[in-house]
Amino acid sequence: MSKGVLLVNLGSPDSPSVPDVRRYLNEFLMDGRVIDTPWLLRRFVVGMILIKRPAESGHAYEKIWTKDGSPLVVYSKNVRAALQQRVSVPVELAMRYQNPSIESAVTKLSARGVNDLLLIPLFPHYAMSSYETAVVRVQEVAAKIAPQMKITVQPPYCDSPDFIAALVASASEFLKKDYDHLLFSYHGIPERHLRKSDTTGCHCLKVENCCEVASPAHATCYRAQCFATTAAFVKQAGVPKEKYSVSFQSRLGKDPWLKPYTDYELVRLAQEGKKKMLVICPAFVSDCLETIEEIGMRGCEDFMAASGQEYTRIPCMNEHPLWIEALEKMAQRFIGNGK
Repeated sequence: MSKGVLLVNLGSPDSPSVPDVRRYLNEFLMDGRVIDTPWLLRRFVVGMILIKRPAESGHAYEKIWTKDGSPLVVYSKNVRAALQQRVSVPVELAMRYQNPSIESAVTKLSARGVNDLLLIPLFPHYAMSSYETAVVRVQEVAAKIAPQMKITVQPPYCDSPDFIAALVASASEFLKKDYDHLLFSYHGIPERHLRKSDTTGCHCLKVENCCEVASPAHATCYRAQCFATTAAFVKQAGVPKEKYSVSFQSRLGKDPWLKPYTDYELVRLAQEGKKKMLVICPAFVSDCLETIEEIGMRGCEDFMAASGQEYTRIPCMNEHPLWIEALEKMAQRFIGNGK
């Protein structure tokens, strides 16, 4: 068997232009694991969203766009290149939506003779709208393009020692600052997604303090895994219990999403006297629209308007050496050269 590695991140428009943003949003929102309603209803809802959202999102993307393109794609490409230098097998990168596409990556790997693939979703936590949809789509594409290809999927690594070490190291300089509060802002998901992903059918959001009660459901529970990341991080970094909290960002629509909401929490914490704020976004391994514009720009505006004084967004791990090392260890265990 000839081995290879495929990294998959979420994706980005090809440019901040309205047509490119509309194309990206349409593909993203029409995914039944993102908006999990029957197709006709989803088509109607997405059609309504696409009336105004592409122009609004395009304006936001313009604020973060670099000379090399979308930060998410640029960082992801650099991570792939760094990992390729460290391992002896082919490494490709794909985005779940838009480019570089999963089809192109699988085609390249197949052309290089790869028939034993390690898929590493660049999502530390399990969610049907990120980790799961990436895995399923790669499996679907590979079944058509390279049906002989065996696919091994890297499990969620929300509290793995290597991931936590990289996350803490990437934040270490910021944690040396004089701060009043550290807010862990994770990407939000609808509460119904937790219930759908609950393999037991009777645990998530049904048992009091469900994330604190051991259950097989935690293997696919996004919320429990976010709390696991937070617990591991603060333990290793030595963050006092009274100086941090967890929230969830980027909600869409009127259905209940995971609470508390980040934008509300930034205002509440400022009004309660937390004047010097640090915000970290551990659900994202690469900086993107949701971290740079939503948290870094709009979050800062909300916090300062609510009487905050200092606001600092801790960047994602991006190309941090320990993050590359963590990915290398995942790959080497698969290749057979690791410990």
